Amino acid sequence: MFAKSRCESGTIVNQPRASADAGHVLLVLDDDSAVRQSLKFALEIEGFEVRTYASPSELLRDDDLPAFSCLIVDYHMPEMDGLNVITRLRERRTPLHAVLITSHPNASIRERARATGVPVIEKPFQGTALIDCIDRLFDKASKPPL
Repeated sequence: MFAKSRCESGTIVNQPRASADAGHVLLVLDDDSAVRQSLKFALEIEGFEVRTYASPSELLRDDDLPAFSCLIVDYHMPEMDGLNVITRLRERRTPLHAVLITSHPNASIRERARATGVPVIEKPFQGTALIDCIDRLFDKASKPPL
């Protein structure tokens, strides 16, 4: 809900984040518990409602995914890769934005993500790259791809 900006005195203040105010929900899918919990913590501080999932099957079994949410998904997972999860959700006509996160975004992964219309953010995250990407996705005038 909050974006940091400087007021006239130079003090950093929190201002409402439009994407969080709009009730958008972030879905975090990562098989690494430490990554999953740290993302949840950081994104909740930013004002987002966050749901976490430990595996692709756990996410795909959830029949109550919120419409027009944003999936933040790790690429490397035991059951299937993050891009395949996104493809499965789109086959089910689940309207959501998605961001692929990975430590090793080789050319093949980047090309597959580009073809799927999914931005790639490299771990470890640099500054506000992930938050900025989420904000851009929610700021788009169009609905998320199906």
